[in-house]
Amino acid sequence: MKIFRNTVGSVEIISYYTGYVVLCMAVLMLIPIATSLIFAEWNPLLDFLISMAITVLVGLGMVLFGWRTRLQKAHIQWKHGFVVAALSWLILMVLCAIPTMLSGNVGSMLDACFDVMSGFTTTGLVLTQNLDHLSSGLNMWRHMLTFIGGQGMVVLALTVMVKGTNGAYKLYVGEAKDIELVPNVKGTTRIIWKISMVYLLIGTAALWVDGMLIGLSPVPAFLHALYIFESAWSTGGFAPMTQNIMYYHSVSYETIAMVIFIIGSFNFGLHYAIWQGKRKELIKNIETQSFFITSFLACMLAVYGLEKLHVYPDAVSFFRRVVFNVLSAHTTTGFGNIYARQFALEWGDFGILIMVFAMLIGGSACSTAGGFKGLRMGIVFKGLMMDVKKLLCSERNMKVYKFHYMKDHILDDSLVRSSSVIIICYMALFGLGTLLGTFYGYPLASSAFEAASATGNVGLSIGVTAPGTPAGLKIYYIVAMYMGRLEFLSVFALFGYVAGGVKKLCVKSFRH
Repeated sequence: MKIFRNTVGSVEIISYYTGYVVLCMAVLMLIPIATSLIFAEWNPLLDFLISMAITVLVGLGMVLFGWRTRLQKAHIQWKHGFVVAALSWLILMVLCAIPTMLSGNVGSMLDACFDVMSGFTTTGLVLTQNLDHLSSGLNMWRHMLTFIGGQGMVVLALTVMVKGTNGAYKLYVGEAKDIELVPNVKGTTRIIWKISMVYLLIGTAALWVDGMLIGLSPVPAFLHALYIFESAWSTGGFAPMTQNIMYYHSVSYETIAMVIFIIGSFNFGLHYAIWQGKRKELIKNIETQSFFITSFLACMLAVYGLEKLHVYPDAVSFFRRVVFNVLSAHTTTGFGNIYARQFALEWGDFGILIMVFAMLIGGSACSTAGGFKGLRMGIVFKGLMMDVKKLLCSERNMKVYKFHYMKDHILDDSLVRSSSVIIICYMALFGLGTLLGTFYGYPLASSAFEAASATGNVGLSIGVTAPGTPAGLKIYYIVAMYMGRLEFLSVFALFGYVAGGVKKLCVKSFRH
């Protein structure tokens, strides 16, 4: 009976905090509701009212079920933090897909869940149809999801709703964030949102002015600026038009968006350090060093490969079509200014391979970006160099090796090993996706490109992701986006927790 009581206590803790996260998202549905009211969109308004009511009921039910957690001030364990993060994303995927499903712009609930998970994970792969004629309310909702997902739903809940949470750091880490900007977790989450909101004002203003200069009227220019900023900052890739960033046909608009998504791919700790006047961190940080090296190499190799194929005629074309898309891939943004099939038909195997590598590496840890991160790339590389130097040095002259990441850290074998394990998990998930794509009849290069895009939370497509894509492949992409964004540990914790619960129930039933 003791085992049973402990299990119930854990369920109540998980239910209580997951319910708070759900309620937080329910409150945010007021924004698309207000947008629908402003633009007199009555059907979308009703869709969001229904969705909000369902979400509130689910959230309240979960909070009330775990209310004893609050009364007894139950202690949050590491497993609770990881499970709450992983479970919140799954529940919210379904609840937040209701407005999209009710809108009639998707073919099934699976497609609606796909788009929501793509938004939450800042991926940007799209199955929603008729994008050019979506309601303002639904467009606001889509881009809100990717903006909120970039910062994190649990981070938002800790910032706004959960006060004095015992073990808040364990909830925070469960969402694949581990940097502490200040000693207090609530203070850290507030700084993350403060940074994002300051950039939101600056970036939206810049895009709004440029949008009007290229011919958009003030209201559409503002909405487009807001949507594009939310996607760029969150390295999300959603756009209000089917042609994505190509719709604007503007070098200046693309350049502003590129600056935003490069900045958005950097660690929140780096932003905070620069705000604090520590500008040398931009140069000393192992993560920025890794990013600038790999992005430069990827851009140069892609330009060289496509120059041999004579795809683009001049330097401006190479900057707009090659450098932009490679950096969009490397930062895991997913903005594209060429058609999806042009990757397959014009870029060749070499160009596709460069894009696959860039998408898998991704941006910075504790940022809005996906991929296995430049930090881990730098740690593994330095670990390799450390082992080589150890072999060449005398045992009497063994030295301590360090790397700089906000501060100096000792480079030890356990850190290199943990980074390597995460990279291996990403590569295994990517390999499975490539295998599955070829199983369904897609070419190897196309399968690898799309698998890398989903696993790295990028959003660029080579044409595989479409409403007619086999259901099995859609489910894999949902799982890949989900696991890649949470960096596996939270998802493994959820699976282990559920498996452990089922095992205990089976043992109990067998004994009776």
